[in-house]
Amino acid sequence: MAIFLILAPYGAFTFLMLMTSATISVFVASAVCLATVAIDVVRGRSVKILAVGSALLFAAIGFHLALFDPALGTLGVKLSVDIGIFVISLGSMLVRRPFTLQYALESVPAETASMPGFLYANYVITGAWTAAALLMAAANLVLLYVPGLPLWSSLAVAFAARNSAIYFTKWYPEYRQIKYGAPASALPTSR
Repeated sequence: MAIFLILAPYGAFTFLMLMTSATISVFVASAVCLATVAIDVVRGRSVKILAVGSALLFAAIGFHLALFDPALGTLGVKLSVDIGIFVISLGSMLVRRPFTLQYALESVPAETASMPGFLYANYVITGAWTAAALLMAAANLVLLYVPGLPLWSSLAVAFAARNSAIYFTKWYPEYRQIKYGAPASALPTSR
């Protein structure tokens, strides 16, 4: 369920980009981000760096489109989103709070969170998401500067990068469990 809530704003953005204007797409995605924050607050969970950062990112892009550059193309908007997510993800690691840590802390017991490899595992998983965002941005950048490439090539890279990060997020805790012999409840999950 957590992975659905985490990815819901980006799914809404991607779907709406096919159906309506970029301005509407980013504002709706921002609203979905805020809804996920509200769900976390209602459930007594922490406000997530990724959700708040994404809400601000989508809103900033929306205001930029509405006030300054309504002619910014679809690829420019997608590239802006991908770069923004990359900055949020990398920034969370640079300030020593990888964004996955907040989700992991809410899904494991306190003694698990105090294990030495716990923080490292979250850096690795956040790194995988950072790399996925970078790949998606690169694919959109290439498409922007090599207009002869088919649109599906960028979509294929985005699909592969996102799904690889999802798979890695599920696989890596199991791998650490096997490698280090920690009980399954001792490692973060992607619930």
